Amino acid sequence: MNRYPAWKNVVVVIAALIGIIYALPNVFGEDPALQVSLETTQPLEESAVPQIEGALQQAEIAFLSAALDEGRVTVRFSDVETQLQAVDQLRESLGNGYVVALTLAPRTPQFMRALGLEPMSLGLDLRGGVHFLYQVDMEAAIEQALQRYESDFRTILRDERIRYRVIRQEGDRVLVELREPGDVERTEALLSEADPDLQIDVDDNGVLRVSMSEEQIRQRQDFAIQQNTVTLRNRVNELGVAEPVVQRQGLDRIVVQLPGVQDPAQAERVLGSTATLEFRLVDENNNAFEAERRGRAPLGSELFFRPDRTPVLLKRDVIVRGEQLVDATAGFSEDGLPAVHVQLDAKGARRMGETTRQNLNKGMAVLFVEQKREVLERNGEMIESTRLDKEVISVATIRGVFSSRFQITGLDPAEAQDLALLLRAGSLAAPIFKVEERTIGPSLGKENIDRGMLAIAIGFLAVVVFMALYYKVFGLVANLALLANLVFIIALLSMLQASLTLPGIAGIVLTTGMAVDANVLIFERIREEIRNGNSPQASIQAGYEKALSSIADANITTLIAAAMLFIFGTGPIQGFAVTLSLGIMTSMFTAIMGTRAVVNLIYGGRRLERLAI
Repeated sequence: MNRYPAWKNVVVVIAALIGIIYALPNVFGEDPALQVSLETTQPLEESAVPQIEGALQQAEIAFLSAALDEGRVTVRFSDVETQLQAVDQLRESLGNGYVVALTLAPRTPQFMRALGLEPMSLGLDLRGGVHFLYQVDMEAAIEQALQRYESDFRTILRDERIRYRVIRQEGDRVLVELREPGDVERTEALLSEADPDLQIDVDDNGVLRVSMSEEQIRQRQDFAIQQNTVTLRNRVNELGVAEPVVQRQGLDRIVVQLPGVQDPAQAERVLGSTATLEFRLVDENNNAFEAERRGRAPLGSELFFRPDRTPVLLKRDVIVRGEQLVDATAGFSEDGLPAVHVQLDAKGARRMGETTRQNLNKGMAVLFVEQKREVLERNGEMIESTRLDKEVISVATIRGVFSSRFQITGLDPAEAQDLALLLRAGSLAAPIFKVEERTIGPSLGKENIDRGMLAIAIGFLAVVVFMALYYKVFGLVANLALLANLVFIIALLSMLQASLTLPGIAGIVLTTGMAVDANVLIFERIREEIRNGNSPQASIQAGYEKALSSIADANITTLIAAAMLFIFGTGPIQGFAVTLSLGIMTSMFTAIMGTRAVVNLIYGGRRLERLAI
């Protein structure tokens, strides 16, 4: 007799309801939109909405709506052309301090968004996305290298107890002036030992001028491009963007394409940030307010400010730099305050341990360093220049000796999250500046994609018609399972927020065929049982049970292959593997449990003379 447990029917019904609910947001579509936020990560106030609306109305740019959402203002438009006009207008009207980012805002109803329901994200080849083009500041890369040499030379001479008058950067060289002429040869040998490729010239007064060789400069510039590409890729991964494109373009540019971006304002802020950290001791022997009044810091110290513009004097020597950080995670301190938990590499840990051991109960500050590009007008011409912003974000008293692990406090939760992300992804080897931002259309062209989707629809319809004609009622059941399979895949992609690309669609089409194949195996087994003289109910029971092993073996081996593609593949290959894996799991569920439940609903619990198969 054909029996099917009630709990399995319940599982099928619950799974179908959940699949429909999570797939439903994909029905509503998206609007071209702009997201406006503050560079400082602070949330915008409600008063920003009328300000933005007024700027657009004054420029006679039509928009659908403007609303505050999670500290950002989202402005929706009816078409992309209007969106692109509005982005230029708002950037000019709002000025510095604001991030105006291009995005696509889903039309999902508010009650669905409140429940956490979101449509699946589509890749650049299907929906377009955000495209950034960054330029690497090669001169700044050399500048940073010379600054590190300057700091290292001070440490070397201090450790060797060689007295010097001044060590400073002078153009493309580092000038070292000693107090004792007799130390020149020893100093030259020490600096050459530290880096044999450096070029050292000694003038008649015993002043050493150290410069980088042409080969070093070329290597440093290549390293800056390579390191920045890796860092940007790490930052994209930290943002959770699926299947991004991060690659070098030309001599000094990097392209970043972000499909399915949920927060483009944060993406622009995090990707373009050249921020890093420096840990320095506080100068407690001099008065910071007096240094501010005089306009200069005492010898051996530098004057900086906190976010509230309170002056702070810090020692010139840097204890640890941002590139010596191994890991950083946002969390909370023992007092329940937002904090960033930091781990240093071996060299940084040793330096931090020595410093804290020798300076107990003294102050240590965390200096946030960021390089920005600004446009200035000089003699009627617009000239781009760089500005180095340094701000003290935390000052604490050293209460004990620590080295590799410690925490940074004095931040709000959003700042802690962004700072941890930047430090964890790595600091940029040289500043980058955005030279282009635009929405990018489907890479294969809208017409080609429409034709591809039409081919898929025709193929799907052909399968549906064939199954209905050849297997009759059972064919209709298989078609229902096929539709449910597509709904489940879309629901899972929406739940996981994985980007769907053209290779991903290929994976869906493949699993659709596999789902039909599973039903064909079951139905043919049922027909075979009927030909052998079994009753219709017994044939249904035997058909599902005997076909199960064949279906499972075929799907498990395919699932293993998909897992290997995901582990060892990249980009589009991983997109294909994700949809293939999800499709295999959903097709097994719909073909085995789903169709069995529907067949039992139609034929179960009654005596049958024949089956429509």
